[in-house]
Formats: sequence, structure tokens, C-alpha cells
Amino acid sequence: KHPARFILVGSGNPEEGELRPQLLDRFGMHAEIFTIREPDLRVRIVEERISFDVSQQTWFEKYEDEQNRIQNRISKAQKLLKKVTLNSDFQLKISQVCSELEIEGLRGDIVSTRAAKALAAFEGRTEVILSDIERTITLCLRHRLRRNPMETISTGDKIGEIFKTIFIN
Repeated sequence: KHPARFILVGSGNPEEGELRPQLLDRFGMHAEIFTIREPDLRVRIVEERISFDVSQQTWFEKYEDEQNRIQNRISKAQKLLKKVTLNSDFQLKISQVCSELEIEGLRGDIVSTRAAKALAAFEGRTEVILSDIERTITLCLRHRLRRNPMETISTGDKIGEIFKTIFIN
């Protein structure tokens, strides 16, 4: 358990419609969540939930070491983050991706930069590498793409293609 200062907004029913672009733009990142289809994993999740319902304290104790490791890793990353650098070529290419995708404003550029740096720090590095950007940029830009109002939020395929064109080719 750890106190947090953030708000999660979600919908379990995409048929209810999408959030307005003005609101989506305020979100730094957007993750797609899918229902787990693998029966064995579903059973494990149900068993964990039942275990939690039977005894929350026992359940918390079971995962205490793992939670402590994650908390320590996050604390180290927070301290390291100030030292993380992103080379100017990568910064330019992030902005090229945003420009090519016609992302409005600069929030996409800023969030993509911050996310790549945060991932580098989380992994204990002081320099952003290509895979940091590749792993985070879709999360930062997917919900910022212009689209037909009748479409749902992009799966990120277009972002992946533009990323490869600008960063790899």
C-alpha cells in the first residue's frame, strides 16, 4: 500500500463513447486494457481475489517483499530522474513524429520526452535509449491523434509506422 496523488478515469464500456479531445489532451499517457483470455491466468486471478477477500492482511504479507522491491526501485528512479539525459537527435525525432502525426500543441512532445526519461530512470540508466522511446511513445500519443468522431482511439499502428520511419530508417 502506498498513498498516491492521482486520479484514474476509465470506462468498462467503450460503447458509451469516447472522452472529448480537450479532456484527453490533459492525460499524459493512455494505456489500452484488454480482458485476459487465457483460462489458466483467469483462474489464478480469481484465486488471488478470493485469497484477498478471505484475509487482506495475509494477502498483503504475501506480496510485501515484492511491493518493497518495487517501491525501492521507484524511489531510486525518482532520485536518478534529474540526471537522465535525452540526446538532441532523439528530441528532434520525437518532435518529428508528433509533427508528422499532426499532434496539436506541444504536450505530446513534452509527455513523450518525460516518459522516455522516466523509463530510463526506472531501469537505472542516466541516458535515454531508443527502446525507451519506442516503448513509451504510443502510450503518450495514441489518444492525441486526429480521427473521425465515429472511430475509437487508435491502437497505435500509425504511431508505430511513423516511429519506424523517423527513428529506424
